Amino acid sequence: MAAYAVCVRDGHLLLARSPTPGGTHEWVLPGGGMEHGEDPYDTVRREVTEETGYRIEVTGLLGVHTRRFVGDPRVGRRRDHQSLRIFYAGEVTGGELRPETGGSTDFAAWHDLAAVPGLVRVQMVDIGLRLWRERPPHGRLADRPEAAS
Repeated sequence: MAAYAVCVRDGHLLLARSPTPGGTHEWVLPGGGMEHGEDPYDTVRREVTEETGYRIEVTGLLGVHTRRFVGDPRVGRRRDHQSLRIFYAGEVTGGELRPETGGSTDFAAWHDLAAVPGLVRVQMVDIGLRLWRERPPHGRLADRPEAAS
């Protein structure tokens, strides 16, 4: 289980950059895995601070997305794994933008919403943005797009 924040300010989206095993980078929404016993609301606030330096106020629950991964363990994938991601809208209330040290990301930045489709990003960014734009009443996207990561 994981929780992610969609923080939009003045037409810009807050993203964190994550290194890939191949030595390249991809942009992700700030957020990540819940610690045992942690509430997802607390998870998203902690993760945003860790990855970006900002403190946020959660301003809304956008939705939930789940995906089942069925992979081949010989190529490093679990045979059967399900992810559950909770997406929140967030507003920056304090802190200063800075990169994460010793974590899963190495840089954070604001990106113009119009430029996001041209970024190298995980599909989860698109899912979060769709939830933010559409605000489905049941918190679920109608066509349930699959997320690559």
